[in-house]
Amino acid sequence: MSDILDYLLTRRSVQAAFLQAPGPSEDQIKQMLTAAARVPDHKKLEPWRFIRFDQEASKAFGKILAERVGELGVDVSEARLEVERQRLLRAPFVVAVVSSPNRAAPVPEWEQVMSVGAVCMNLVHAAHACGFAAQWLTEWYAFDVEILKRLGLTDGERVAGFIHVGTPSVDPTDRPRPDLSDIVSYWEV
Repeated sequence: MSDILDYLLTRRSVQAAFLQAPGPSEDQIKQMLTAAARVPDHKKLEPWRFIRFDQEASKAFGKILAERVGELGVDVSEARLEVERQRLLRAPFVVAVVSSPNRAAPVPEWEQVMSVGAVCMNLVHAAHACGFAAQWLTEWYAFDVEILKRLGLTDGERVAGFIHVGTPSVDPTDRPRPDLSDIVSYWEV
């Protein structure tokens, strides 16, 4: 079996809460983002982009999240606000992958959305290839209109995911995987 196939058959995410320093170097980040961008992309539209968060930016973004929770009037206990302040500080490196479809292009938006999903998964794979672990998350703030504005997203853009990258502090656990007999059918004439 090839190393790539073995990796794909055993790949597991590590929860962001269990990702610690050291994180990737600048050269490794460049490699990971370059690999992430090597996906099927009909008509070369690049219907996605990246927003990087270093630790200072993650801290500032956490303050914005806590403020937004207060505005929404949901659980505003100090414990909840602290969770929000720490959201992107769970891992040493975080990147938001933004879906930015080109609606004027002759490529269906669905194809462009699938391309951004491939970007997210390639980024997770690239992190693992560089010796790190990763988790692809969205969470509530990926869908909040006010937060999206604060991230600088334009009309029609959405967050496909926040990819958290770091050194795992625990061994990843596996979960039940689909039984092929439940998800594979045969087309018949």
